[in-house]
Amino acid sequence: MSTEIKASRSYVGAVLGCYCPRCREGKLFEKPLSLKLSGMLKMNKACPVCGQPTEIEVGFFYGTSYVSYMLAVALCVASAIAWWVIVGFSLQDNRFIYWIIFNALLLVVLQPWLMRLSRSLWLSWFVKYDPNWREHGPIDVSERINKDQGNNW
Repeated sequence: MSTEIKASRSYVGAVLGCYCPRCREGKLFEKPLSLKLSGMLKMNKACPVCGQPTEIEVGFFYGTSYVSYMLAVALCVASAIAWWVIVGFSLQDNRFIYWIIFNALLLVVLQPWLMRLSRSLWLSWFVKYDPNWREHGPIDVSERINKDQGNNW
């Protein structure tokens, strides 16, 4: 009987795949990303594999708005550079307006993925990877959580 431990994902793979930052095995979200948007941002209360709580304190995920904004700005800059190289910008015709429309549609289509990615990235900055997570329990955050104020947006 082999007791080999499976190699864990890289940091980037765990963040992009929305895996728990502590064990890099459990999924952060209850439902996979799909076209059905209802309940897509519903997170597990704790990692189903290692038990790490996903909400460290009340209002923890308010910071993800800054991360989501940063990702959206980076995406806008990247699309502007790609548009400039491929199509070009000109005020003599409507190419600039076409880019604005393209960029707006791109942001709307990618917004659910950006929101999930920003939550995964934000959590990974506060919960560090523990290669020996089986021997160590998750950090106790019970004194920081007020059950009455949870999800009180």
